[in-house]
Amino acid sequence: MSSFYAAETPERVKKAQGLHLITSLTPNGRKVHILLEELKDAYGLEWTTSLIDLDKNEQKKDWFLRLNPNGRIPILIDNNTSPPHVVMESSAELFYLVNLADRNNLFWFSDPIEQSEAFQWLIFWHASGQPNQGQYNFFRNNADRNPHVVDRFKREVLRAYDVLEIRLSGRYGGGTRKYLAGKDKGKYSIADVNSWAWIRNIRRIGFSEDELAQLPHLQQWVDRIAVRPAVERGLGEWYDEDVHPEYLLETS
Repeated sequence: MSSFYAAETPERVKKAQGLHLITSLTPNGRKVHILLEELKDAYGLEWTTSLIDLDKNEQKKDWFLRLNPNGRIPILIDNNTSPPHVVMESSAELFYLVNLADRNNLFWFSDPIEQSEAFQWLIFWHASGQPNQGQYNFFRNNADRNPHVVDRFKREVLRAYDVLEIRLSGRYGGGTRKYLAGKDKGKYSIADVNSWAWIRNIRRIGFSEDELAQLPHLQQWVDRIAVRPAVERGLGEWYDEDVHPEYLLETS
């Protein structure tokens, strides 16, 4: 494996065995943390973790770009293959993990129609919700923000949220649902994890009371998932560089 990694790759990464996650406390990082924690509860899955300080741009250095040319976290390295297999893009990592470890389809589906539903909601959020919310979060918190730009992305986020509200409420038929994909009221799956990590702060990202009032089923969905023990751990201190500086990757 030594020839697979660059000379300057941190030793913690080079010497990792099995699954190794390189991450940070971002929405995309959290979605993978959550699924790993769910798989730990369900199957005893094990992995090791390294953390990146995004402000120091470690993820833009050559050793990291060799693993993920996009220079983004999280990345998942499966050292059980030869050479190691690197998975970039958080949604792809969720899918890789359920195929690798979820033998009982607790967080995925065996039925082709249910799989199709889950793929649709995964792709919808990855393509329509996540990019717009990322831009909205950035411009809303920018000291030199342009109100027209903020409003534009806010409207796009609300539009994406309303799509999810339509699905969960059964507004156009099919009855109310607990989760995005699956028969009847649905089943908690990576389709939910993929978007929940972004939407979990729905009440704290600048929406008015009137705007929130249009999304009751989505808020209930947020609360339903938030109480899962694995979800709570996926948001927590194991992925916090201030709590675990020994996991932090820093090169000169």
